Amino acid sequence: MKRPLGLVALVYGSGLLLGEFFKPPLPILFSCAGAVAAAALALHRFRHLLLWPLILFAGWTNFIFHTAILSPNDLRAILAKPELVTIRGMLRKTPDEHRYLRDDKELFRNTAQVDVTAIQQGGNWRPAFGRIVVQTSDARPPEIFANQTVEIYGVIAPPSPPLAEGLFDYRTFLKRQQIYFELKSQSSNDWRLVASEKISTPLHDRFRAWANRALALGLPAEDESLQLERALTLGDKTILTEEVSEPFVQAATYHIFAVDGLRMAIIFGIFFTLFRAVRVPRVATGLLLVPLIWFYVALTDWPASAIRAAVMLTIVIVGWALKRPSDLFNSLYAAALVILIWEPQQLFQAGFQLSFFVVLCILLILPSFDKLTQRLLKTDPLLPDELRPRWRKMLDVPLRFTLDLLLTSFAAWIGSLPLAAYYFHIVTPVSAPANLVAIPLCMMTLASNLISLMLAGWFPAAAEIFNHAGWFLMECIRVTSVWFAQWPGAYFYVPEPHWFTIVLFYLILLTLLTGWFFTSPWRAWKIAGLIFLCALWGVQWQHEYSATRLTILPLNGGSAVYFDAPGSKNDLLIDCGNTNSVERVTKPFLRGQGVNQLPALALTHGDLLRIGGTETLQTVLPIGQIATSGVRFRSPTYRRVVESLKKSPDRWRVLKRGDRLGDWFVLHPQADDHFPQADDNSLVLRGEFHGARILLLSDLGAPGQNALIERTNDLRADIVVTGLPQQGEPIRDELLDLIQPKLIIVTDSEFPATKRAGTALRERLRRRGAAVLYTRETGAVKISLQANQWNVSAMNGFRFASESGSDLQIIAWASDVR
Repeated sequence: MKRPLGLVALVYGSGLLLGEFFKPPLPILFSCAGAVAAAALALHRFRHLLLWPLILFAGWTNFIFHTAILSPNDLRAILAKPELVTIRGMLRKTPDEHRYLRDDKELFRNTAQVDVTAIQQGGNWRPAFGRIVVQTSDARPPEIFANQTVEIYGVIAPPSPPLAEGLFDYRTFLKRQQIYFELKSQSSNDWRLVASEKISTPLHDRFRAWANRALALGLPAEDESLQLERALTLGDKTILTEEVSEPFVQAATYHIFAVDGLRMAIIFGIFFTLFRAVRVPRVATGLLLVPLIWFYVALTDWPASAIRAAVMLTIVIVGWALKRPSDLFNSLYAAALVILIWEPQQLFQAGFQLSFFVVLCILLILPSFDKLTQRLLKTDPLLPDELRPRWRKMLDVPLRFTLDLLLTSFAAWIGSLPLAAYYFHIVTPVSAPANLVAIPLCMMTLASNLISLMLAGWFPAAAEIFNHAGWFLMECIRVTSVWFAQWPGAYFYVPEPHWFTIVLFYLILLTLLTGWFFTSPWRAWKIAGLIFLCALWGVQWQHEYSATRLTILPLNGGSAVYFDAPGSKNDLLIDCGNTNSVERVTKPFLRGQGVNQLPALALTHGDLLRIGGTETLQTVLPIGQIATSGVRFRSPTYRRVVESLKKSPDRWRVLKRGDRLGDWFVLHPQADDHFPQADDNSLVLRGEFHGARILLLSDLGAPGQNALIERTNDLRADIVVTGLPQQGEPIRDELLDLIQPKLIIVTDSEFPATKRAGTALRERLRRRGAAVLYTRETGAVKISLQANQWNVSAMNGFRFASESGSDLQIIAWASDVR
């Protein structure tokens, strides 16, 4: 077998997948693995066949071993609910300090990882085991750094799940690092160093502090480009806030800030070229390069992406130094095996998947691209080299470099396409040209910064020259990334692709690139299988495309409703939340649904918790039409929005009872209504989709409900969505008698306290017999309607389905739904 490690990695990875979905007890797995191993040793004739199930069981057992609760002191066995505790443990690394502005005030957030050794509950200490994340809303005291034993007081609980589909899943992100709990402390006053032995500041922290000063030598001020230099060279990502990183993400150049294969390859290339230029022997070069690479990984604080790249580079360098036949594919598989044996959950991390598939696709695609490059640069074979024009000779090297870089960037983009869509909800056609500029600039910036760091200690004047060069190059990267992101069609957001789409994409791509699809054995069956899989994908896509979806987003006291009709013409967002909600929830949610422009936005009334972020939303997302009622509200924000719409009347639509907004009918208010309370003037919308009626009441209060009852003959609806008015109760019994809903969704929230559904309301709705969901407990609720049936799913695990005219059928009931 030419590349045996490929099949080994595939079988071992299949074992890890089994471990993710099937979790038998460890003794059973050890017994099965031992039985297979014994059979392989005893049955020599079948050893080559039994080896594969043994590798499969090895991966399965290793995954369960790393994720199972093996000790009664495991935090997962100790903690059953959020608790106020004190934990004792060792800081894995110095806390990361993030600074950000809110309402023109500088705020701090510190994030640290602690290996817990003991926990105090109710005044009693007991041994504990597990790794946790600690969040502190305060500046980090300088005496706190890695490897210290600390005691921290705060509330410990599992990390919060995402509020809605498409938002970053912090809980799963930590789970893949075997972190299952998050402790929140109010300030650094809740931290205490445990006196033991004196620990010096770690080398990484001392080096980073010195390097930060060295890279600033001679520069007049600490600006964004200097901070980006530090992120590029030292792996310090505290500067990479969403606002700063967004143009790099949209131009597909954000990867230069990850200490990944590209960065490690550049570092390797710089030192490799230097050592070979001064004629360092082959073996000595290898012996110098390997520790240098790992030293750089240590200085950047051991990020997982750097470790992955360093493992692969080490395998390649050792093989080259020992003059062993090199096979980059086998080296890639070997690196993947080493990483997955050491840390099985890496298989499910975005960084590992992107690194593996991008490198694999580059290795598979580049040979074909290399032939294309040779054909494009081919010269007349009958023309002697000395007769070729001098300008043509001078262009050979830069043209070859440019074409190679462009085609490599394109190959990397192809390899990352479905995974980037899955994890980041974005497709970036501008990737290849943007990286054609960014990567050479990145190489020169890194070289300038490394030279500056080598000179800063003994020749600061020269270091200043390279600092200015590095700053200029980084500024070029920043400006060009912003410029490329502004190209028409440079990027667009897409909904999360189904796992079947991703598997089919890589299956087709890899079988075509390897030539396996065209080999003669079973060619007809391969073609038939591909056609069958593509037909299945088409059926699945048609099923998804034809569905009508409604998502109710809870937004810190307000709420938004996103209506996603088949196609995009009638898509509608009803309210958007306040400014903070737009930035943290509404904007990323819409991008996660693949919304690049919003056909219509309806503002129900002037409540800041519902519409306060309208102006912010308009700056980040093109909005076709904004609909409001004719009622005037006292809210300054609402009035500013209306005044701006008066200047572009083609984008403004005033709604009144009896009007239609896309697929929705307006039931309230009338044109001449003007109730004293803003909530009673809320827009009330009703729609009917695939036989199911949905009624959206917003924050309608008692007077508004009375008007709705008097003016509307038929209020029946299967689903009703209501908020909490400032005065009175929502959805009173008289209104419920007319609606007769199967499902009631109350958009309450934990804060502010006035927006929590009270005990009396909950008891009254419970007696009605309809299913009731409170978004304070469920998170976002998604309703999918299709072919006379509808399904409801909430972020906390609640699921049920219904057909027109039938009762609800509960599919799953989350343990925390009350």
